[in-house]
Amino acid sequence: MTGLTVGWDHDVELLLDFLNTRHVLDSEASWRAWVTERGLGRSSEIAQARAARAALRSSIEGSSGPQTAAGVVHIELTDGIPVLSSSDALGAVLAASARLAVLGSWERFKICPADDCLRAFFDRSRNRSRTWCSMQVCGNREKARTFRKRTRAQNPPQNSKLAAV
Repeated sequence: MTGLTVGWDHDVELLLDFLNTRHVLDSEASWRAWVTERGLGRSSEIAQARAARAALRSSIEGSSGPQTAAGVVHIELTDGIPVLSSSDALGAVLAASARLAVLGSWERFKICPADDCLRAFFDRSRNRSRTWCSMQVCGNREKARTFRKRTRAQNPPQNSKLAAV
């Protein structure tokens, strides 16, 4: 079993990587490669990983109702201290999720509202008010779109033929 006591930042990055695995979970081979790259032990069943990813994303989006993310997580006593551990990748992700929830960091995980993005991100702002995964890309695009709509509403285009009459 892998006692994943690497740290808070590692848990954040692992969970973000997992939440953003849309194409990784398309095939067994890409899922196994993802697990191997991160040194997470055995790869779990891909169907379980897809279901867990959907449940975690739904929870972050604020979906009401019970969400189930099934995986095996163990509590080992290491030097008398309880440590969450797992022998497979999905358990490692769920252990990281549990640690972050206990530390009060779960609310900082968000899903970008841009329809063409929907990436998960971690809000590191002091007041937890970040909306976009990237202000330079998604946020800027949405603000420009809103500005154009507002400008068009205030200054409707004039038909050049009607203006000449």
